[in-house]
Amino acid sequence: MAILELRDVSFMVNSTYILNGLTMEFWEGYVHAVVGPNGAGKSTLANVIMGLPDYRQHSGDILFEGSSIRHLNVDERARLGITLGWQEPARFEGLKVSQFLLAAAREKNRDEVDRVLELVGLEPSRYRNRAVDKTLSGGERKRIELASILAMRPRLVMLDEPDSGVDIEAIERIFEAISHLKKEGTTVLLITHSARVLEKADHAFLLCSGMLVDKGQTRKILEYFSGKCLPCPHKNVPDLNSGQETGGENARPTG
Repeated sequence: MAILELRDVSFMVNSTYILNGLTMEFWEGYVHAVVGPNGAGKSTLANVIMGLPDYRQHSGDILFEGSSIRHLNVDERARLGITLGWQEPARFEGLKVSQFLLAAAREKNRDEVDRVLELVGLEPSRYRNRAVDKTLSGGERKRIELASILAMRPRLVMLDEPDSGVDIEAIERIFEAISHLKKEGTTVLLITHSARVLEKADHAFLLCSGMLVDKGQTRKILEYFSGKCLPCPHKNVPDLNSGQETGGENARPTG
């Protein structure tokens, strides 16, 4: 059963398609990957699904558990159980890790704080009273953000580049947390251009230039990372000045 469906979703910036006619189904309880080169529209897709303010003006429809969420704001989608883990987690000066986790948690107690910290490999006694600020490394902040998601117990979580800026130990803990989310019945979307992250998925979609060019079992899409380039009829490269993914010359997936 599909927990999330996209029906002919397109999103434009300055008359340029960033997402172009996407129709996709994400099955409940599975780990899905959305892969593709830089500028493919992967992060934009996550932002559109989450309903962030600058990403609401799209065509087509998005259904969650069979009902349209197109007109719901980000808070309303969050209350349905949809959440997004950022590529660069936020910092909160003066906010303790325990306070940050309790704000997200369904169960508001210290045992839950300790439980989710242990799940991501962080010793509770060392981290409860740390501040969620620049004194934490990128890998620590990634794991603490993931701990907050575990405490939420969401229905659907999107993780944008979960391996970005983390060391080997951190990524292994992140992979363990993804497995735990799946065991609890959470549907996971991994936004990635990493073959290593893709291997953790059950099913994958390949985007290029905002369009869906292939989908299927993980081993099928892994061919993209071993040098097989699929024909792409669209042109798209990142616009480095605006930070948006916009049109350009002959950008295609490369292995």
